[in-house]
Amino acid sequence: MTDSSSAPRKVAFLGLGTMGGPMAGHLAKAGHDVTVYNRTAAKAEAWVAAHGGRSAPTPEEAATGADVVFLCVGGDDDVRAVAGEAMTALAPGGVIVDHSTVSATVSREMDALAREHKVFFLDAPVSGGQAGAEKGILTVMVGGDADAFAKAEPLMACFGRSVVHMGPSGAGQLTKMVNQICIAGLVQALAEGLSFAQQAGLDGHKVVDVISKGAAQSWQMENRGHTMLDGKFDFGFAVDWMRKDLGIVLDEARRNGAKVPVTALVDQFYADVQAMGGNRLDTSSLMKRLTR
Repeated sequence: MTDSSSAPRKVAFLGLGTMGGPMAGHLAKAGHDVTVYNRTAAKAEAWVAAHGGRSAPTPEEAATGADVVFLCVGGDDDVRAVAGEAMTALAPGGVIVDHSTVSATVSREMDALAREHKVFFLDAPVSGGQAGAEKGILTVMVGGDADAFAKAEPLMACFGRSVVHMGPSGAGQLTKMVNQICIAGLVQALAEGLSFAQQAGLDGHKVVDVISKGAAQSWQMENRGHTMLDGKFDFGFAVDWMRKDLGIVLDEARRNGAKVPVTALVDQFYADVQAMGGNRLDTSSLMKRLTR
């Protein structure tokens, strides 16, 4: 099954938050016919004023007539409610693409429900944060039917520079869990290293400049090292969201027997940041916990 990202398609986007709003905007910019839905109707109206298209009062109405429906919402129950309503409006063969970060369990559940409606459900969480969504350079990891992926992939390419089919239903969410495990450990190690540099009397900015050219290099170091030293923690992905994601990871690890002791520890460190009032600070605020 092939398609062209240049051919206008009728799509819906459900959930216009920090990530969903810009992602839907890239679809509109690419020339697709976009209908949006948001629980707060004023946000949908503002999106239409900025990007064109139209808004709908319910997920079902937004999805009516669409080839592909995208959603980016909060948690498992949100996906159940929004996707469950949208799939009743899709014609046979339609595709729902869920960009939320939720459990693999709910993704498999919704995949099975979609098949009862003769449509398809792809779990397609993203990585790259608010900046990646705004620039259209997200990484998209996708689980579900391969033909449905082929149908939706050119559309996802409007906001994703890397869009990869990872396997059957749930594989996208499981891959995102790996992503969050790695980020949690990296940010904590970076915070400890920078705190150590400060305690040792080193120029932390020079340290970052030097070691980022060697084996310690990482995206987190290059993009957050200097801002962490400067006490700036307002770069999008909030501690509250990371704790939600790590909760999903820890639940899955209990199911599959994976040992994730560092992740469990960092989850508690993020709880400390929350207790300090840092719920909406970004994930690099682990540094704040070490320098208070």
